[in-house]
Amino acid sequence: QVHLVESGGGLVQAGGSLSLSCAASGSIFSINAMNWYRQAPGKQRELVVATTSGGSANYADSVKGRFTISRDNAKNTVYLQMNNLKPEDTGRYYCYVAAVVDYYTSHYWGQGTQVTVSS
Repeated sequence: QVHLVESGGGLVQAGGSLSLSCAASGSIFSINAMNWYRQAPGKQRELVVATTSGGSANYADSVKGRFTISRDNAKNTVYLQMNNLKPEDTGRYYCYVAAVVDYYTSHYWGQGTQVTVSS
């Protein structure tokens, strides 16, 4: 089993910055994808950025140039640096991990962390 712990959300004014982190622990053989999603009230969950074990990252157009994802594979941790935040970035941010456990790839979600950007 894999456990994800997210941290770093909060309240910030527009133009400010926040940094999120997500640490995975458990019987992990390897981690493939480590992604961030977000869900605003009344909206569907959407992909913010996806990253592979090889280090490539794909960002949603709405966050390109403002958000930066990074991974510490030794610590099974992914970070999301969010700069120049906008009110439309408000939502609950979820970490997603695709990990190999017991020879199979399984999918895990964090509990989410709230990000609120005031105008």
